[in-house]
Amino acid sequence: MNHIYDPKEMERMAVARESFSGRLLTDSQFDEAIAITGIIEREINKSGAFKEKLQDYSFAYARTEKFDQMKAETIVRDLFKARTGMTMNQMREKLKSNEEALSQQQKQTAFGYARDVEAMVRDGHKMSFYRASAHQAQQMAVNLNITELSAKRLISEAFSVQNGRDFYEWGKDLDTQYYRPQIEAEKQRSQQPRQQSLSLSR
Repeated sequence: MNHIYDPKEMERMAVARESFSGRLLTDSQFDEAIAITGIIEREINKSGAFKEKLQDYSFAYARTEKFDQMKAETIVRDLFKARTGMTMNQMREKLKSNEEALSQQQKQTAFGYARDVEAMVRDGHKMSFYRASAHQAQQMAVNLNITELSAKRLISEAFSVQNGRDFYEWGKDLDTQYYRPQIEAEKQRSQQPRQQSLSLSR
């Protein structure tokens, strides 16, 4: 959680600690459960889904504690609501509602995010298209309060409309032109000392 040291976040953490589920946990149990709520919040913001992550992490959490998976899941759900102020489903629905309410002008900002990917790959230090496009989708999602998955779709659609070609096919070309040469150059640099040491040992 990037906002873990935010004063408001610390206040919500205190509320979660004093909640019914929070009071029953040891410090280490509480810290682990809170960490899981952060992972699930991140997944909701990313994809708009949470059930699989909730089940997987609740199972892993319960394995080393004296409660079963259902109890672990209830604890995580309760702490999530106490920390974020809403249930997991409410957060998911809010992001979905925000996407449905986007204006045409807001949707059109997607092309700017798509266009900036090229500069990130070209000028970045070993920055792949996959990483650059994910970063842009995250930025757009935060600005419009929608999921990153929705932002990726809007970016891809806007690019295709403006440029008449597939966004991801264009991304492959960017990687071939800018990213892969940097990786190959790095490989060659790392092999040079090894080759020099081999030649000296002969």
